[in-house]
Amino acid sequence: MSLLNTFHFKIQNSDCFLLTNDLGKYIFLEKRDFYQLLKHHKTGNQSLDLELRKRYFLLEPEDLLSENLSCQLRNMKGYLFSATALHIFVLTDACNYQCVYCQAQDEKQQKKRYMDIETARKSVDFVLQSPSEELTFEFQGGEPLLNFSVIKEIILYTAQKCKNKKIHFTLVSNLSLLTPEIRDFLLHHQVSICTSLDGPASLQCRNRISKGERDSYEYVQLGIDLLSQKGYKIGAIETTTRYSLPYAQQIVREYQKQHQSSIFLRPLTPLGYAKSQWQRIGYTAEEFLGFYREALREIMELNRNGYFMKEQQAVYFLNKILLGISENYMELRSPCGAALGQLAYNYDGNIYTCDEARMVAEMGQPVFQLGNVFENTYQEIIASRTCKATCSASIVETIPGCSDCVYQPYCGVCPVIQYALEGNIFSREPNGYRCKIYKGILDTLFSILKNGNSSDCKILESWVMKP
Repeated sequence: MSLLNTFHFKIQNSDCFLLTNDLGKYIFLEKRDFYQLLKHHKTGNQSLDLELRKRYFLLEPEDLLSENLSCQLRNMKGYLFSATALHIFVLTDACNYQCVYCQAQDEKQQKKRYMDIETARKSVDFVLQSPSEELTFEFQGGEPLLNFSVIKEIILYTAQKCKNKKIHFTLVSNLSLLTPEIRDFLLHHQVSICTSLDGPASLQCRNRISKGERDSYEYVQLGIDLLSQKGYKIGAIETTTRYSLPYAQQIVREYQKQHQSSIFLRPLTPLGYAKSQWQRIGYTAEEFLGFYREALREIMELNRNGYFMKEQQAVYFLNKILLGISENYMELRSPCGAALGQLAYNYDGNIYTCDEARMVAEMGQPVFQLGNVFENTYQEIIASRTCKATCSASIVETIPGCSDCVYQPYCGVCPVIQYALEGNIFSREPNGYRCKIYKGILDTLFSILKNGNSSDCKILESWVMKP
């Protein structure tokens, strides 16, 4: 008799069950077949039983020691085999915008601070202690271009110090301070550039309030045009506020107008200024999911009409669901990417488990601070109790409410956001705000995948096809 592998399940409707396993495989079974599988370790349908074995729901004894099975598991947990690769440099908490959802600073903050060259160099020295052979340096703020001289120093100093690692540089900027000279330096050193685009002009300017001579939409358009002159295709990220909810279609169309092939429909996180303004700009998980589904329908329509665009949150899930491969996206790791996958270096040299942890510290709670670049080594940081506690709190296989969830193989939790919401790194409220959003997105994706031959299903498949 075949062995029944461990699996998770959910009743889709009165006559259909969704099954998933730790290898990321899934299958839909009719009620009769589901109970036959439980009772007899087979359904009696030869082709269906073959599919169950192909997807590792049924195992033969020899499968337990097979290289193929272990390879499948490594693909889903591959991030555990690499050291900290993403390193976020917070160059300043100053900004020339006043975004309604700013998570990087609290409304009480007055004095603005900047990373100096000594701290920047010491941070680079610290980063290069990571055993990872490939590293990403991400420049954040505030607005990082307010401290461009230090960005320049970090890039040049890294080139001088590092000869045996591959380094990628990324800049997240509102582009308002971009000049031809800055652009040419960044492109010469192959710095990837990403900006914030929340939608058409009226929405962009309502969410992202510029303190300069131009509004935020004009600045981002000028920045995109300036980069386009050199043939550079910029990335963009969207943040959803209550003001965004009625404009799902218009937001997607704006991304098409800007020739974007990807849009990340991001829910708002109640950190920093966004937390104090939540009653004005926040929403329920159900409200966000209504927005998300409407936007997804518009994205599908664009794809059906020949314009390729993917939704990035869906892509992170679909890589696991369709390919059995986990991208190194920090929020969907188990344990999460805090410290083991990313570290954040504040302007004062303090080191945090992630950028969200640094944001919580700006709110007066530095509970996720791991040390300081002037005082600690990489090994000390990774071995710290704070690092261990954060990791243990984010292993979804052991968390009540997560461990037996059908979506557990695809999901992740963030102890930092959990702490900001509930004052505890371990969830005390099952099925909370972020959980509902992830479940809702996965419900939407699996409802499409259930109709395996539909045009929408083929569109989802195209999003994870490798070039």
